Amino acid sequence: MTTTNETQGLNFLQEVVEEDRRAGKHGGRVHTRFPPEPNGYLHIGHAKSIVLNFGLAQQYGGKCNLRLDDTNPLTEDTDYVESIQRDVRWLGFDWDDRRFFASDYFDRLYAFAEQLISQGQAYVCSLSPEEISQYRGNFTTPGKDSPYRTRTVEENLDLFRRMKAGEFPDGKHTLRAKIDMTSSNPVLRDPPIYRIRHAHHHRTGDKWCIYPLYDFAHCLSDAIEGITHSVCTLEFENRRVLYDWIVDALIKGDRPYQYEFARLNLTYAVMSKRKLLQLVQEKRVSGWDDPRMLTISGLRRRGYTPASLRDFAKRIGVSKSDSLIDMGVLELSIRDDLNETAPRAMAVLRPLKVVLENYPEGQTEELETANHPKREDMGTRKVPFMRELYIEADDFQEVPEKGFFRLAPGKEVRLRSAYFIKCEKVIKDAAGNITELRCTYDPATRGGDSPDGRKVKGTLHWVPGNAPVAQVRLFDRLFSVEQPDKDEAKDFKEFLNPNSLETLTGARVEPGLADAKPGDRFQFERLGYFCADAVDSKPGAPVFNRTVTLKDSWVKEQKK
Repeated sequence: MTTTNETQGLNFLQEVVEEDRRAGKHGGRVHTRFPPEPNGYLHIGHAKSIVLNFGLAQQYGGKCNLRLDDTNPLTEDTDYVESIQRDVRWLGFDWDDRRFFASDYFDRLYAFAEQLISQGQAYVCSLSPEEISQYRGNFTTPGKDSPYRTRTVEENLDLFRRMKAGEFPDGKHTLRAKIDMTSSNPVLRDPPIYRIRHAHHHRTGDKWCIYPLYDFAHCLSDAIEGITHSVCTLEFENRRVLYDWIVDALIKGDRPYQYEFARLNLTYAVMSKRKLLQLVQEKRVSGWDDPRMLTISGLRRRGYTPASLRDFAKRIGVSKSDSLIDMGVLELSIRDDLNETAPRAMAVLRPLKVVLENYPEGQTEELETANHPKREDMGTRKVPFMRELYIEADDFQEVPEKGFFRLAPGKEVRLRSAYFIKCEKVIKDAAGNITELRCTYDPATRGGDSPDGRKVKGTLHWVPGNAPVAQVRLFDRLFSVEQPDKDEAKDFKEFLNPNSLETLTGARVEPGLADAKPGDRFQFERLGYFCADAVDSKPGAPVFNRTVTLKDSWVKEQKK
C-alpha cells in the first residue's frame, strides 16, 4: 500500500485518494465501482477502467463494486450482463458479494424523484423531445423556460404518478430537474431525469414503464452504495456539476465525488460500443468475440492474456488529457508476456515438401528440443524426424536474391534441433510450380552442429512428413488507417482493412499440437505467437489464431 509521503510517481487519482485519506474524508474509506451499461461487450477501453477502479481499491485496502447501469431496456440484455462478469473475472478481479444493478434501486430512485418534486426542484414537462432540445438553446444561445415549468408540486406529483401507472404513451411527458435555463452550461438547463418507455426490462420485466436517465440514476446509485470516488472518463467532466447538484439536493452526510480521467484512444481501432455493434449487426465481423475486435472477449479468443492487458493499462498510465496510444504498445505488452510464458513449437504455414534422399526409408528418430530457450523449468519435447519433411515455401528460392541465407540449390542450411541439409534437386509440376525438394542430410550434424566446424547462416523450422494438418488464421489490424472514425462525415467502415484475416487450411504443425486445448498459447518459431481457438479448435482438428507477430511489421510498412 502506498504511504502518505510516497507521492512521487503517483497518478492524479492516487494523489486525490492520498489527500482524502490525509484529510480523513469518507472516514479514510476508499470505495470505487466499475459501472458499465449492459448494452454490448466490453472492449480494451473498459479493461483500462476495470484495472483502474479495482486497482485503486486494492491498493488502498478498499472495495470495488461491479454495477450494471441497466436503465435503458431497449438496448440491454442478459447476454451482455454475463459477458461483462466473465470479462472482469478473466482480468483477475472479483467484486465478492458486491454485484449490483441500477435496477436494484428503481423503487428508491422513484422515491428520490418524488422527493425532488416535493422540494420544488423537478417538474413534469409535456414538450416533445424535439421541443425540449429547441428550448434548451446551445452554447451561444441561452435556453428558455418550458411553459410547463410553473406546474405546482401537486400537479407534478399527480402527473408523475400517472406516468408510473402507465397512463401515457412514450414521449408524452418527461420529468425534468428544475435548475437554470439560462446557465452557461447547457447540462444544467433543466435536464430530463425520467422518461416514459413502455419496454420489457431484462430484470424487472414489465413492472416499470418509466425509467431514470443515466445522469439521475448513476450518481444516486453511487450514493446508495457508499461509493467514495466515482471515477469516469473525460467526456463526463462537464456533467460533474449535474452530478453534484442531484447529490446535494437529495443526499445528506457522506457523499460520493466524481473524478474524470482520459478515455483510451487507440490507433487502428474504434472505441465505441455503438460502432462495434454496427460491425456485429452488419456481419462485418463474425461476432463480438471475433479475434480482430478489440473487445475483451475478442482479445481473449485471439490469445491475449489477462496479464498483458493489465500491463498495457499500467504502461499507458492515467491522465487528465486525451491522447492517442499507438497500437504497438498493446502488441508490445502481449509480446513481452508470451515471450516469457509461451512454450515454443514448430509449424509450417505454407508447406513445401522435402525428401532426404540419403535418409533410410521407413526410419524415424526422436529429436529432443527445448520448450523454451531460457526456461529449463518448461522442459523439453521430442519431435519425430524422418525421410520426408516440410519447410516453409518462402524459405526456398530457386534463384536466391542477394542476402538470402535460407535454402537454395546447392546450398546448405540447418534444421532447428536436427541436421544440416543440402538441396540437390528441384521438382516441378507441369505448370512449372515447385512441388518438392530433393535434399541430402549430414548424419554427423545431429543437434545442429558440424564436427568439422563448418558454418551455415540459415536455420529453418520444419515439421515431419506425418505432421497433422491445421487451420491457421492470420489476423491483422481491423482498420487500415490510424483514426478510422476521426472524420464524422465519413463512414468509419470505409476504412476496414481487407487483409485483416487470412485463413490457411493446409498448414502443418508438430504432432504434439494436434490435441492442443482451446486457449493454449505457443510461439511458433520464426512466425509469431499463436493460440488454439476457443470456439473452433477440436482434438485432431486444431485451429490456431495468430495473436501477434514476433516483430511490429506495421512500423516497417509505415516507413515505406
